[in-house]
Amino acid sequence: MADSRKAIHAYLSPEAHDQWHDFAAENGVSVSGLLEAIGLEWKDQMNADGDLPAEVEGLAKRARRIDASRRRRQRA
Repeated sequence: MADSRKAIHAYLSPEAHDQWHDFAAENGVSVSGLLEAIGLEWKDQMNADGDLPAEVEGLAKRARRIDASRRRRQRA
């Protein structure tokens, strides 16, 4: 079974890390299960032209800001 899966590696702030694990524990799921379910849901929600729903696009914009902030800190 392990051969049919791929890993995602992420570096999170301590707060975000704790929030993911707390949410997963409170809901009786794993973080891996959450990520897979979210990804599948977003794929199902994409329009035929590839547009994301407004909520998901908002998350993508926020993620871009986080990524840009991290890149700036790495260069400094």
